[in-house]
Amino acid sequence: MQLEHRDPAYVWDMLRAAREIEQMLGSSDLGQFLSNLTLMRAIERNLEIIGEAARRLSTTFRAAHPDIPWRQVIGQRNILAHEYGQIDHESLFRTASEDVPLLIEVLSRIVADLGEPGNQR
Repeated sequence: MQLEHRDPAYVWDMLRAAREIEQMLGSSDLGQFLSNLTLMRAIERNLEIIGEAARRLSTTFRAAHPDIPWRQVIGQRNILAHEYGQIDHESLFRTASEDVPLLIEVLSRIVADLGEPGNQR
């Protein structure tokens, strides 16, 4: 697979943001999440970063990694950025608590395969 020049940096951006989500969310439950505006906004922002980095990845790279639901990741970014008044925060919590740990696993394997340092830019 021929990587685009910036693909490794975007993968690292995604992994870094996903790890931040996991760290910030910690063991918070839905009620704690919904009552903490700062946490909600921080999770929203990191999910936006993940989606934006995913959107910028080459189509070749995305096609080579079908185990990531690229369309949903990018679609969620679009909702957060453009339809912010319609965000379902319970769904956002499920994404952060259930999907992000799985994304971290996949991205960690990809980063290991790339063999690239995390400071690409």
